[in-house]
Amino acid sequence: MIVSSYPYWWLALPLLLLPWWWHRQKRQRLKAEALATARFLPAAEPQQLRIWQWRDRLLLVVRCLLLVALLAWLAATILPWRGDTVLLDHGADPAWAQQQIDAAGMAQAQRLDLPEQPLHWLAAHEREWRAAARVLIVGRAERIAMPAHPPQFAHAVTLKTTSGASAAAASTLPPQEIVLATTPERAPLWRALLAAFASAGSAPGQSIQPLRVVEIPGPASSLIIWDRPEAAPANWQAPHWWHGMQVSAPSGLAAARALSVNGIKLQYTDTARGRVWTSDVFPPRDAEAAHALYESWQQLQPAAAPPYGLASQQWASAVPVSASVAEDQPARWLAYLLLALFMIERILSHARRN
Repeated sequence: MIVSSYPYWWLALPLLLLPWWWHRQKRQRLKAEALATARFLPAAEPQQLRIWQWRDRLLLVVRCLLLVALLAWLAATILPWRGDTVLLDHGADPAWAQQQIDAAGMAQAQRLDLPEQPLHWLAAHEREWRAAARVLIVGRAERIAMPAHPPQFAHAVTLKTTSGASAAAASTLPPQEIVLATTPERAPLWRALLAAFASAGSAPGQSIQPLRVVEIPGPASSLIIWDRPEAAPANWQAPHWWHGMQVSAPSGLAAARALSVNGIKLQYTDTARGRVWTSDVFPPRDAEAAHALYESWQQLQPAAAPPYGLASQQWASAVPVSASVAEDQPARWLAYLLLALFMIERILSHARRN
């Protein structure tokens, strides 16, 4: 199987029309012999006709195959061109990052933006670096997840990380969007509940994503609190719904599953518009019930744990550069095929002329 490293070369496939156009433009002059009475006739230019013979069609096929093989070889072959390179996280402290770059002696090296998964990206694109090139990764520790196994590279890779930006990153989390649809009489109770959520997550050593209360759901809405007598609009969707007890039960809630978390009895059922929750504590009447409801919500909808940051370290070249070129073998046999097609094309062209 041929794996294209530069698939954009295949956009040049319309070049296959060139051999066909070239062959259609070929003319073969008819042989004309002068007659004795030709001097009495007006002069006429020799005529040309398109003459297709079997060797012409074969030559056209070979030339088309030659172009296809050339594009495949260009798409599967990488010639290393990168030298010393710095993968820089622009979210890190600029003064600290420049200090690390100067200390490594790579002030004049090429700089690239740090990709999402730097180690995986570097392993996939390592063919682009020359044999003696060095790579320096400078960024925040939380941007570089710790791999399950020690990575191995064909080039010397140095990693410099800092963990000073973790607190700032936690404080800049986007707010969690909650849709509140209730009656004016019960709105103060629900808003007090949401305020209790914020205070419940502000304990020492514990962080909570900020809450934003809206009236109409959007793509970022994670929870809809529906506490009205009428049914919710059909186009409202969210991963989770909280229904007040006085609201008529939605379809399918009769077969809801029950569970008890932190002393709170909950019922839930999965619908096409999200998971619907009901409880007799909606909305809670005191701070203790609000705190227990918050803890239950966090247990039932845990946030994604951040990856373990990778500390500063250095990896020496452990894999030969030739072994890191995963597509070296396909490119080689494509080169042989290209050479064979070129020889066949030259032979047919010579036979056609003679």
